[in-house]
Amino acid sequence: MADQAKDPRAAVAAEPVGPHLLGAVVEALEAGQAAEVARLIDPLHPVDAARLIGALRPADRRALLDLWSAEIDGDILSELDDAIRQEVVGALAPEVLLEAVRDLDSDDVVELVEDLDATGRARVLGALGDADRAAVEQSLGYPEFSAGRLMQREVVTVAEHATVGATIDMLRASDDLPDRFYHVILVDPRMRPIGQASLGRILSSRREVRLADILEPGFRTIAATEAGADVAHLFNRYHLISAPVVDAAGRLAGVITIDDAMAVLDEEHAEDVLRLAGVEGEGGADEGVLATVARRLPWLVANLGTASISALVIGQFEATIAGLVLLAALMPIVASTGGIAGTQALAVAVRGLATRSLTRANARRAILREFGAGALNGLALAAVLGFGAWAIIGDAELGVVLGAAMICNQVVAALGGVLVPLGLHRLGLDPALASGTFVTTLTDVMGFLAFLGLASMVLIG
Repeated sequence: MADQAKDPRAAVAAEPVGPHLLGAVVEALEAGQAAEVARLIDPLHPVDAARLIGALRPADRRALLDLWSAEIDGDILSELDDAIRQEVVGALAPEVLLEAVRDLDSDDVVELVEDLDATGRARVLGALGDADRAAVEQSLGYPEFSAGRLMQREVVTVAEHATVGATIDMLRASDDLPDRFYHVILVDPRMRPIGQASLGRILSSRREVRLADILEPGFRTIAATEAGADVAHLFNRYHLISAPVVDAAGRLAGVITIDDAMAVLDEEHAEDVLRLAGVEGEGGADEGVLATVARRLPWLVANLGTASISALVIGQFEATIAGLVLLAALMPIVASTGGIAGTQALAVAVRGLATRSLTRANARRAILREFGAGALNGLALAAVLGFGAWAIIGDAELGVVLGAAMICNQVVAALGGVLVPLGLHRLGLDPALASGTFVTTLTDVMGFLAFLGLASMVLIG
């Protein structure tokens, strides 16, 4: 047990790239022990090896590339963050780069090179054979984030009259099958897909059965120009495993598999979270300070402008606040609680729009639900605040003002949280990117306006 505790690889099941392993790798790099570096990293999954490379300091990463670069394969390159990948590709020897990309499917090569600069892209493409390079360049010719970029060119096809037996014999004899495939696609003489049969159905059918008789129901093709996000939602909605991609003439161009579709869906959700916080496109821990400031500062400046609106509203009630200073201490309660409620409704609405579960057909129901939830939440919070104001401060009228303002702001926050993203979506704008600022401003302004306005009429007037 003592020896196992000393081995940094012993904790792989719990945390593959923990501080112990990272420290051991750095220690081996500083000592120039290539064999020890290989012993520590070689057992790692490509995902974890990429995480370890990204976690190293730049100087340690350069040392790793000097000692261990020959072991970096295409799977590890595919898992690296964009900025780290750029650095690693530039440092690899030509023969190592050739070996790394040789066995990758075309979709993985496209993903690998599309974010590289011109020099890095030229190095990767130059390592490919003529046929593979032409296929990758053709995929790069499709719009960014489209099905043409996601698809892999390696497909398994048979003629429309093929039998199960002939198909199995063909698969066994082939030396060039894709690493991952789930269906055999039937094509007509013009290479237009007419259906697909799953490997499970093929292996469980008799040899003489025609593939045309065991095709999967609900067969659909995807245009190469289709947006990647729409493709991902199509896979998610219809539980697809793979789907053929066709060009403008309807000919088979490639195939998209579920792992690529789900990766897009995951990226879409991650981008929505970042957009809600106003940090769209922000990189990882290796992004520089100036780049981080450049992404965040514009939204902070914009927030200054919207906060000024709240300040103007408060300024209109200067006499009210001067007459009852206690209002200054209580008014953030209404505004901040409304802000939280607005964020809750906004998160649900943006997620609904992103997953296509919130549409024009059910928008009215969603609005009514938020209105009801806002009203009931407001009543519950009003009861707590009203009782608290009466019990602690001894002012029942102040409790009534607080409660009424809370009800008003909770309703406004809930409605704003769903109506703002719906309105932006209808205008063709990204609701995840712009809604947060509008909803925050709305709840702050309405919270101060309701509380101070009611206080002016009931307590001061």
